Amino acid sequence: MKRLSMYWMAAVLLVSASCANLRVLPAGDPETGRLLDGVKRIVFLGDSITYAGDYVVDFECWLLREHPSRSIEVLNLGLPSETACGLSEASHMQHGFARPDLHERLARVLVATEPDLVIACYGMNDGIYLPLDASRFAAYREGIIRLHASVEKAGAKVIHLTCPVYDSHGATPSYDRVLTTYSEWVLEQRKDGWKVIDIHGPMADRIAALRRDDPDFTFAKDGVHPDRDGHAVMAQPLLAYFGGPQATVNDDEKLRDMVKKRMAVLRDAWLTSTGHKRPMSKGLPLEEAKAKAAELTASINELAGRRKPS
Repeated sequence: MKRLSMYWMAAVLLVSASCANLRVLPAGDPETGRLLDGVKRIVFLGDSITYAGDYVVDFECWLLREHPSRSIEVLNLGLPSETACGLSEASHMQHGFARPDLHERLARVLVATEPDLVIACYGMNDGIYLPLDASRFAAYREGIIRLHASVEKAGAKVIHLTCPVYDSHGATPSYDRVLTTYSEWVLEQRKDGWKVIDIHGPMADRIAALRRDDPDFTFAKDGVHPDRDGHAVMAQPLLAYFGGPQATVNDDEKLRDMVKKRMAVLRDAWLTSTGHKRPMSKGLPLEEAKAKAAELTASINELAGRRKPS
C-alpha cells in the first residue's frame, strides 16, 4: 500500500476536525440520514477537475466501505474545459475549440444515464479567468439554474458543489475572488431548498492552514487542477454531507486504484456514447466498457469484502 503524503494526512485531519462545526445540511432538513434511500445511480457532472475524478473515487470508496449491501452505481461524466454558463474566452481558441457548454449535452446525458441523483461541480471555468463581471456572473447563475431545473424535470435529485479554489500563488488580484462570489451565490440557494455542499470554503481554509508552516504550499501548481491531496480535501465535505462529521477518506490505495480504473473506463465510454463537442480521445464502445467494468467490479467487491445486494 502506498504511504499517504504528509500533506494529505494533515489536510484530512484538519478538515475532519472542522466538520463537527460544519452545517453540511440546512437545519431541519428532513432528508438527513436518508439521502441514499432509493438511489441506484449517481452521476457526477463537472469540468476537468471532476473528469480527473479523485474526489469522485473517494466518494465511491466511502460508499463501498460504509454501505456494502447497497447497489449504487457511480458514474463520472465530467468533461474537461466545460462550463455551465455557455461562455468561452477568445484565447481558448488557441486549443482549437471553444469551451463546451454543458447544456449542449445535458439532455442526452440525463436520458441515457437515468440518474436518481446528480452531483454537479461547476464554476472554475465559468468566470472565464477574468475579473468579476455582471454579465458573466448572470450567465453563470442562469446556467446553474437551468442545470438544476433540467435534472429535476428528468425526475432526479441534484446536489450542487461550490467551486474549487483557484490558487493564484499570491498574485493580486486573484481570480479566486470570482469563484468566492460564485460559491456564495450557490450557497444562498439553500434558502430555496437547494442541496448545496461547500467545498470552496473548507479548501481555502486548508490551504491557509498549511501555508502557515509552508508559505509555498499549494494543491494546484497550475492554479486550477488540485492534486491528489486537494481532491481528498474536496471529498471530505461531500462525505460529511452523507455520512456525518465522522466520515473520512479511505486510505486503501489498492482499492482506490481499482475503483479509479473502473471509473475511467466507464467515464470515457459514457462521454463518447452520449456525445459532446470537445475534441478528445474516444472511449470504448459502451457495452465493451460495461463488460470490462464488471470484471473490475468483481475484484473490487472481493477486495472491499462487499456483500452482494439481496
